[in-house]
Amino acid sequence: MNETIKADIAIIGAGIAGAGLAADVARDYGTVLIEMEDRPGYHTTGRSAAIFIQNYGNAPIRALNRFSANWYADADKKLFPNPLLTPRGCLFVADEDGLDHHRKLMAEDEGLQELSPEQAVALVPILRRETIAVAAYEKDSQDIDVAALHQGWLKQAKALGADLVMDAPMTGAEWAGGVWRIETAKARVEAKVIVNAAGAWADTVAELAGLMRVGLQPMRRSMAVLPAPETFHTKHWPLFGDAAERWYCKPDGGRLLVSPSEEDPVEPHDAFADDMVLAEGLSRFEQAVTTPVTRVERSWAGLRTFAPDRTPVAGFDRTADGFFWLAGQGGYGIQTAPGLSRLAGSLIRRATPPAGLDEIVPALSPDRFR
Repeated sequence: MNETIKADIAIIGAGIAGAGLAADVARDYGTVLIEMEDRPGYHTTGRSAAIFIQNYGNAPIRALNRFSANWYADADKKLFPNPLLTPRGCLFVADEDGLDHHRKLMAEDEGLQELSPEQAVALVPILRRETIAVAAYEKDSQDIDVAALHQGWLKQAKALGADLVMDAPMTGAEWAGGVWRIETAKARVEAKVIVNAAGAWADTVAELAGLMRVGLQPMRRSMAVLPAPETFHTKHWPLFGDAAERWYCKPDGGRLLVSPSEEDPVEPHDAFADDMVLAEGLSRFEQAVTTPVTRVERSWAGLRTFAPDRTPVAGFDRTADGFFWLAGQGGYGIQTAPGLSRLAGSLIRRATPPAGLDEIVPALSPDRFR
């Protein structure tokens, strides 16, 4: 290794968080994206069956949702010629054991409509009527074209002069002479600001830079691909799931993507589905529908990384010069990415955050864990 790359900002991780921020800050700063894999977005971004659900997450997440919804509606047509969001709808069903979850969902209502069991079955005919006590429907939930969003941001960052270095896991970093000297398997990078957008590996990156962890925990989430019931047309079905988050199902391309909705704490790794967890989740799904699960075509798993309070970590670390956190997006990373990228960009510029996001800056700061 003998190459040295100099930049204003070095972003560790080229998933959706790193790509979104690079597309923003590369307008004003020399930027390099450092990715440990041979392609960006391998571990989480590339495995997300994302849907935009306004009624999802805590108060800071919902503020990011609102900003992001406006961004998606006005996305640059040159970068994103096709819509990034397409109508889907989201149906939550609850049995008797899930009534408390349903009540909590409705108490935090932003566009939810309460439905009868019969109305729920009209939307998704395979639901078992006798298991539904009550239901709720969010009409405005939409599918997100994750690949188009991610690739569009990478394309924009590159057009603005950003470099992308792949196959380059970070091995160490130190602050010296007013810059970060970052060692990777491929090159040395010198930058005034290092952005920790390493997803499940964000705490590891912090330790390699000599900082304390903030307590980020990767959680495994699995998905099984099932053939759609032959006697039904599923194209216009909403995403539907248990209000208590014991399973959910997303119709997609003539198939059903079914998840056990598990959040199993794991170490950062190339995640794979646990057969027992998948089987238990499919059993819960099967009890809620009238069609049996006869075959699993394939399965996969991804990592969703949460801070202890389930709120993202975004901001400069007061314990180290020029170290910026952008991690802990949990299961909200894709839908909140436009808002979080814009907010992070404004914080790096030391500028006033966009209206509606300024009030959540303290809630996202890494200082809350110090």
